[in-house]
Amino acid sequence: MPIAYVVNMLDRSANERPRPDWIAAQRAHPGARVVRINGDSVVMRGGKLHTASPGAQELTVFLGLDGEATPWFACRTDETEDLRDLRSLAMEQALPPEQLGMLAQARSLIQWHERRSFCSNCGGRNEVMDAGYRRHCTSCGMDHFPRTDPVVIMVVRHQGRILLGRQKIWKPGMYSALAGFVEPGETIEDAARREVYEESGIRVGAVRYVASQPWPFLSNLMIGLIGEALTSDIRLDQNELEDARWFSPEEARMMVEHTHPDGLHAANPMAIADQLVRAALQGD
Repeated sequence: MPIAYVVNMLDRSANERPRPDWIAAQRAHPGARVVRINGDSVVMRGGKLHTASPGAQELTVFLGLDGEATPWFACRTDETEDLRDLRSLAMEQALPPEQLGMLAQARSLIQWHERRSFCSNCGGRNEVMDAGYRRHCTSCGMDHFPRTDPVVIMVVRHQGRILLGRQKIWKPGMYSALAGFVEPGETIEDAARREVYEESGIRVGAVRYVASQPWPFLSNLMIGLIGEALTSDIRLDQNELEDARWFSPEEARMMVEHTHPDGLHAANPMAIADQLVRAALQGD
């Protein structure tokens, strides 16, 4: 299964979308389509993504042009019927990968707008600009832009073994990579080393990048890494993790294949954590 939300074939047309006349022409395009987002869910009908023509929605953001130059937009909806959440759609591979990536973009943008009606600088009202990629304060002139929060997610190796942990809220038997937010003034590598040490007491040396995954819950970018441990004695932070342990390569393989005799398993294959375990097992 491919990592979810990483494929997005739309041309975002960043140089064109600040032009109101250009956006108006895209909205008037006879093939223009709108996807409707409600929280973490999207409107589906007949097992397919349900789209409509652009209407008078209060908030519509431009997503981009597909390979046939068809404009795609997204809007917030209060509909409660025919909704499917994006996690389930990804786990079931119910939509093509490029549609899942587009929906991740749509969900992140819509959620940002829902939380940015007023200026954080002066409290004035923000107006939507640049087809949804900027909000401008009508009082103080401050511009606000959609944000993406970077998260490091890391599998650590030591003498062939792999360090994985679990949180109390996860389903029984699931162990996954350790993760945390990058803090201001911190490199990706140092953020990974800090998070692993804080949660497990393990010191990490070399860190290498593997892959990344947009995660639209809440608009994060998961930065996938593999690290090499300098120590091996686990000192668990029980405020963060319920458990953390070293797994042999044989156990880890059974976990990603869901064949572990104790019912232990890695994250769902749609998540980058599963792919990191697989990459760590390759031993390069």
